Amino acid sequence: MNRRILKAVASAAALVLVVHAGTARLSGQAAPPARGAQRTASARPDLSGIWQALTTANWNVQDHSAEPGVPAGTGVVEGNEIPYQPWALAKRAENFKGRGTLDPENSCYMPGVPRAMYMPFPFQILQSPTFVMIAFEYAQTVRRIHVDRTAHPEGIPTSWMGDSRGRWEGKTLVVDTVNFNDQTWFDKAGNFHSDALHVVERFTLRGHDHMDYEVTIEDPKVFTRPWTMKMPLYRRLESHVQLLEYPCVSFLEDEYVKSRQK
Repeated sequence: MNRRILKAVASAAALVLVVHAGTARLSGQAAPPARGAQRTASARPDLSGIWQALTTANWNVQDHSAEPGVPAGTGVVEGNEIPYQPWALAKRAENFKGRGTLDPENSCYMPGVPRAMYMPFPFQILQSPTFVMIAFEYAQTVRRIHVDRTAHPEGIPTSWMGDSRGRWEGKTLVVDTVNFNDQTWFDKAGNFHSDALHVVERFTLRGHDHMDYEVTIEDPKVFTRPWTMKMPLYRRLESHVQLLEYPCVSFLEDEYVKSRQK
């Protein structure tokens, strides 16, 4: 049985993400809050729970028509325009042409930010006074957001998910993320960025079962100006909802073994 254990510390207690073959359970996670109970003991909005975006942004963050395997959808980009520099627009067209093989998702890489937030998989938010952890079903990816007023550290290696530092502005969690590599895309359509990517997200709880998600993208190597995406996120309400496992690395390994046996 394939099993992976991810540990994080919330205050004095450890939260353990135990991934079974086909099932992931979050030990130490409190029961879902009663409807209307939307604040933590520290009076912050309570974002904890299992959430999912219901958009087609993972296929294309802009307006797009249906294609085989691609549902039609309206875009999540404000103004439906991504302000690419001329060279980058040409690169995006090249990515689109080769999207069937070039999309980093096809290699099971971690999806990056913000793509992880609107892939067609659920994710679970765990919240403490000093950090917010997001556990994603896709590829067992985990994201830790520090909300302890610490600054981005200097000199650390770039990474797929970047370094995230958050702060509360009233009922909105604002997350500033930098230190990305340049290996992720925003969607399957080839929209991309460089290692100069700077992402600012805003999570605003609007009710017990939904929150507004807004993300501003800045990358002076690729775009002529910052641009913004907006979408709602919805709480999963099934009585026995839990985060399961999508072990895409194992799937790729199985495909490789089968190809070698032919």
